[in-house]
Amino acid sequence: MMNIGLLIFPDIDQLDVTGPFEVLSRIPGAAMHILWKKLEPVRDIHGLILTPTMLSADCPRLDVLVIPGGPGQEALMEDKEIIDFVSARASEARIVLSVCTGALICGAAGLLVGKTATTHWASINLLKYFGAKPVNRRVVISGNLISCAGVTSGIDGALVAASQLVGEKQAKIIQLAIEYNPKPPFNCGNILTAPRSITVPARKLFATVSAKRLKTARRLRRC
Repeated sequence: MMNIGLLIFPDIDQLDVTGPFEVLSRIPGAAMHILWKKLEPVRDIHGLILTPTMLSADCPRLDVLVIPGGPGQEALMEDKEIIDFVSARASEARIVLSVCTGALICGAAGLLVGKTATTHWASINLLKYFGAKPVNRRVVISGNLISCAGVTSGIDGALVAASQLVGEKQAKIIQLAIEYNPKPPFNCGNILTAPRSITVPARKLFATVSAKRLKTARRLRRC
């Protein structure tokens, strides 16, 4: 049995966790644990309901710990119970997979110091406050940390994790099983390649939450 734990919380971005779940749940012998400090269902930022299967306090030793992001990540960065949980389980895990702004939760738990890492483009400038070297790539491997950029990149990161856990062939079988062969209709999926007519309004969408995250990062900075 391989224990895989996925943290959820109110105001999560559900694809940050359901994308990796789709991949990692297909690993033979994987036991999937959906974790939160309460067993009541939580709502993602758009109202999708997710239900924990286990209290984080009851979580067994994990082979993989998945830390997603979303606006609710802000509250978790100063939640001692969750930060202690992340720190403890990460110290034992073979792989810590952060998705999107889940990297900032990892930063608050001290997991980014000396690491190369990535996160959502609207927050990548904050990684330096937690001792990480920011890299604008979809997936970055640094020690036992696999960090992913925004939202959909969690699928890529989970496939990388699967290849480390059960081999590249099995990871490729999983990729084919879920028919993950993206060919997006527009070339606007990266902040470095999207035209200014797209990046300017996109940055405005994140202006408020980015300002909040900057204040939190400065307050909790480790470097």
